[in-house]
Amino acid sequence: MDTSTRAAKIPSLPQQTEINWDNLDMTKLYVVGAGMFSCVTVALYPVSVIKTRMQVASGEAMRRNALATFKNILKVDGVPGLYRGFGTVITGAIPARIIFLTALEKTKATSLKLVEPLQLSESMEAALANGLGGLTASLCSQAVFVPIDVVSQKLMVQGYSGHVRYKGGIDVVQKIMKSDGPWGLYRGFGLSVMTYAPSSAVWWASYGFSQRMIWSALGHLNDKEDAPSQLKIVGVQATGGMIAGAVTSCVSTPLDTIKTRLQVNQNKPKASEVVRRLIAEDGWKGFYRGLGPRFFSSSAWGTSMIVCYEYLKRVCAKVEEA
Repeated sequence: MDTSTRAAKIPSLPQQTEINWDNLDMTKLYVVGAGMFSCVTVALYPVSVIKTRMQVASGEAMRRNALATFKNILKVDGVPGLYRGFGTVITGAIPARIIFLTALEKTKATSLKLVEPLQLSESMEAALANGLGGLTASLCSQAVFVPIDVVSQKLMVQGYSGHVRYKGGIDVVQKIMKSDGPWGLYRGFGLSVMTYAPSSAVWWASYGFSQRMIWSALGHLNDKEDAPSQLKIVGVQATGGMIAGAVTSCVSTPLDTIKTRLQVNQNKPKASEVVRRLIAEDGWKGFYRGLGPRFFSSSAWGTSMIVCYEYLKRVCAKVEEA
């Protein structure tokens, strides 16, 4: 994705990946993209439910691994249990992604111009520009994402380890508004920003850097004649997304665990109290509860998302008139 905004400056990358943001049919991009990313969300949503339940587990449930948690959900709630809160997430995800992608691409284009005078390597320039784009995009989309996150996570853990049961997403919103007012929907906002903004920056920086390193290793940088096949392009993008997801999950899981506990706890604890309780319950490894599912989800989502988005940009590219 990072290649699209550098088409004018760096023609050395494979031409098939260089689709400028300004050369896209934006209406088609957002409509087709909404459907495409919704399908990806359907496939990966159960992993988020498992990860969230592992992070808030207490008592006997703390000893369950990801597979045991998955089996317990199926036993108690059946397949619908793996999709609790899905309606809320899918509704809020569309505007959040529109904001995210627009901010991402616009910031990357500006950042590339800013880092150019630094005379860095192409890989480092891509990492910096992508990182700044990811950071800005995440900050812009948090206003929509955090309330969706709060509501969906309460639905994910309802009835689990003593958590309150709800009738649905609207019921959650009404109860939050009644007890805490509008700001209740933004519980954990600071930690969400601290978690997702750096995570987004790390993800996009890792993707931009790893993709160029892979192309270099394959001998395609500065090689205009030997254009890679579409299969190779997808393979490089998927590998870059996988690497980025793996790096990000390892860096961000502790903050994500704290944020999740803050958002679902009815007693409204402070972040410091959550930290102390995690350490008391499970030592420092408690901060990495749900790392397995988060690692898988981040890598799988990153790979699926970037391949879909790169393909989406090719599909939505404007046809140039002769």
